[in-house]
Amino acid sequence: MDTTASAMPTGFRLWDPEEDDVLVCRAVREETADVKTFVFAPRTRRQFVFDPGQFLTFEFEIGGETIHRCYTISASPTRPDTCAITVKRVPNGPVSNWLHDEFKPGMMLKATGPMGEFSWTRQVSASNKYLLISGGSGVTPMMSMTRSAYDLAEIRDVVFLHAARTPADIVFEDELAVMSRRNRSIRVAHVCEADAPGRGWSGLRGRLTLGMIEAVAPDFREREVFVCGPSPFMKAVRALLESGGFDMGRHHEESFNFEDLSAGEKQEVEVATDEMAPAARTFRIEFAKTKRVVECPEDMPILEAAKRAGLRLPSSCTKGLCGTCKSKKVSGDVEMTHQGGIRQREIDAGQILICCARPRSDVVIER
Repeated sequence: MDTTASAMPTGFRLWDPEEDDVLVCRAVREETADVKTFVFAPRTRRQFVFDPGQFLTFEFEIGGETIHRCYTISASPTRPDTCAITVKRVPNGPVSNWLHDEFKPGMMLKATGPMGEFSWTRQVSASNKYLLISGGSGVTPMMSMTRSAYDLAEIRDVVFLHAARTPADIVFEDELAVMSRRNRSIRVAHVCEADAPGRGWSGLRGRLTLGMIEAVAPDFREREVFVCGPSPFMKAVRALLESGGFDMGRHHEESFNFEDLSAGEKQEVEVATDEMAPAARTFRIEFAKTKRVVECPEDMPILEAAKRAGLRLPSSCTKGLCGTCKSKKVSGDVEMTHQGGIRQREIDAGQILICCARPRSDVVIER
């Protein structure tokens, strides 16, 4: 990104996960009762380059199992010596609970990236006016973009609209207040569903409505709109924008939800087997740990065949980008076309992304 590159001192080397994919935790910061920020740096003196809104894919070893998760970078690329993710504790979530309870400064994680297209640097806005709408932990990419604009004193008209359960659940509330107070081109509004114990709320109250959007951004139809949050939240925002006559060609959204299937995956599961296009060959896919076996046509990604058979496997982007579905191939041959979610040395070691790997023989996968 040009702005980041111009801010970087000469002589510094860039962090490259192809050379060293290990990041060291430098700090853990408590944002709210169930949200923490984890600050990382490379093991050697290197600097990060990323677009605000992009994500990293981390590899966790928890309970003897390898788990991959995508987390959006909440830090700004204008401060390239460190990067940070901000994680909300999810009930029964193996990764978020492990991070909150076990992960400390000095500990290390493997990561790859940055990746993703959800950034205002990837979009052209004739008006340079933006409306950032977030719910819950969806605030992280919005914070990265807003921090970047603030640090660089960019001429962007930003309305930052965040929805939270209570005022105690507003992430980055103080920092957002400081940025908006010192930079009048950044305006911040919060919507809370209820009061918090010991703290009432006198601002916008309830679930987000079209009236609230019009109140904080009367000219929202002229803005580029970015939305991030839980799937039901984003669906509701889409409906509100459409009902308000917004040009959805200027609507952008991002979400990593590992508890539910993505909309595309749900649609895939609902497709009846007899509606599948006939394939020249069908191969046997065995998942070694669970002892499940599915049949997969040679022109179908393994993940899709598994979903149609009712298996719930970790996945997110389904495009070979995020690396969440990374799996160890024990035997067999596949053809894989990915978009950066896996490194060549991992492929050489037998790892595949099952969302974009199509079988060329019977395959055994270590899952």
